[in-house]
Amino acid sequence: MLDIFKQVPLYRYLMYCQETEMPRRILDCGAGGDMPPLSLFEAYGYATYGIEFDPAQCEIANAYGRAKGQDLNIRQGDMRRLDFPDQSMGFVYSYNSIFHMRKAEVKQSLQEMDRVLMPGGLMFVNFLTTNDFRCGQGPDVGNHEHEQFDDDVPVIHSYYEPGEPDELFRNMEILYKEDRVLERIYEGERIRQGFVDYIVKKKAIS
Repeated sequence: MLDIFKQVPLYRYLMYCQETEMPRRILDCGAGGDMPPLSLFEAYGYATYGIEFDPAQCEIANAYGRAKGQDLNIRQGDMRRLDFPDQSMGFVYSYNSIFHMRKAEVKQSLQEMDRVLMPGGLMFVNFLTTNDFRCGQGPDVGNHEHEQFDDDVPVIHSYYEPGEPDELFRNMEILYKEDRVLERIYEGERIRQGFVDYIVKKKAIS
């Protein structure tokens, strides 16, 4: 039986990728975890590359790929300084990862993702929004930037007004944008989460 990946918005991104005539080379920025979605793209014939800050998460993700007979090519890296040549990827994405840093670093990471993306290529990025139940919790270190805990580890979470990231893509074409507010049961409690998803296209060189 085929696995169903929990990163549901990436299925829509895959649909856009399949409809785009670009080299099938894809980079995941934040590729760790026990069920890495790069496996989905590999199954559709993409040459996959991934970077993950935590080396242990790299090994967990690559082990999943090996169990599926896939070489996902995930290695330790930092999306603020991508170790890939300019315009080397047809597709780049970051799912539930880029907002774990200050907003200035988010901008830096997006510039790096844009740098390695080929003209005409597609990028998916999602952001936490101020509609999220955790917005405002923890020490405030900036403009809706808070120090919070994930699995007892202190991390920065940056929260955006739903239209705020538009400016970050002013040099790209926004193909799809979805402001999502969802409620679900997590550890026995009903929580509200806010995200805004973008699928954008790098403009071709004229």
